[in-house]
Order: sequence, then C-alpha cells, then structure tokens
Amino acid sequence: MRTEDLIKALDADARSKAMPLRSAWWLAAGVAAVIAGAVFMMTIGPRPDFMAAAHTMRFLSKFLFTIMLAASAFAFVRALSTPGASTGKAAAWMAAAPVLVAVAVVLELYAVPEADWGRRLVGSNMMVCMGLIPLIGIGPLAIFLWMLRYGAPTRPVLAGTAAGLLAGGLAATFYAAHCFDDSPLFVATWYTIAIAALALLGALGGRFFVRW
Repeated sequence: MRTEDLIKALDADARSKAMPLRSAWWLAAGVAAVIAGAVFMMTIGPRPDFMAAAHTMRFLSKFLFTIMLAASAFAFVRALSTPGASTGKAAAWMAAAPVLVAVAVVLELYAVPEADWGRRLVGSNMMVCMGLIPLIGIGPLAIFLWMLRYGAPTRPVLAGTAAGLLAGGLAATFYAAHCFDDSPLFVATWYTIAIAALALLGALGGRFFVRW
C-alpha cells in the first residue's frame, strides 16, 4: 500500500469513530482545563490581590502570552493529529506568543533602569514557577497525548511537542493567576523553561506512545 493510500485509510478510520476528531479535541481541552484548574486550586490558588492586580497591564500581559500560546498550540496539535491536514498556517501562528513576549521584554528593558533588570529577571518565585507549571500541566499533557493516539499523527514527536506546548500554555495560564512576578523578563525566562519541560515530555511521549 502506498503511503498516500495508508494516510487516507487512517483518516477515514479516525472520522468513522464514535466522536469526530474535531469534537473530541474540544472535549479533551475542556477536561484538561478542569483538571489543571483543580490542581491549581488544590496547590496554590490565585494570589490574594488578584482583583487589584487584574487592573494592571503588566499582570494582564502574562495572560496574553500564555493564552496565545495555548490557542496556537491547540490549533497546531489538532492539525497534526489529522492525517493529510495542512499544518502550515497553524505552525506559523506558533510564532505569535514568542513574538508577543519578546516585544514585552523590549518594552520592559526600555522602561526600566538597567540596574533593575537582574532583580526583575530573577523575581521571587522562580523555583515555584518551574515546579508548579509542570505539575499543573502533566495531567493535561497525558490527555493530549491520548488524543493523539485517538487520531493518527504522521509526525508523532512533533505532535507530542505541540501537545506539551499546549499543556504548558494551559498550565501557565493558571499559574499566572498566582504568580507575583509580573515582569516580562521573568515570564520570558522562567515560564519558558517550565513550558519547555512539558514540551520535552510531550516529545518523549510522542516518540514512545503515539507513534504507529
């Protein structure tokens, strides 16, 4: 059987399942959000001054980055899970979150005296950040990897990486509600490292559990 015929057969098989793949992904995202929210509330919860902080642009900018990452990764991993689907547009959108945080960092460096750069970069919760984001995201990552098995990705390692980025964006969105370090320098460094850890786990999951 030619590769093209195999891909078409797998795609037809995926579409014939009880729940369409598109709907299954939305259901999985909802379940993952509930799990992430439950872990977040049972471990750290939102910061005490959440409502006051929500009126500041620095606090809200964290969510702009994390939500954009989660949204673009969701579109990308869904495309990767469907054999024969075009992934170019979704892949291009993956650059949106890094660009946003890079612009925020540049503005931060321009507005803040150089003497304060190091303090804002290190922050006060970097170890908590790097521990809690993977903790919140590991459950959603497991769900997204299972969803990749429900589909039929032809590039399992890339799909697993995208699933890790999706889990990381989701987890970071919840963690941002607790984090007292609102500096883009902090977000660009420690959030990225924590999300990258989930992306690495996702790549390993794609390599060993998603391949077909």
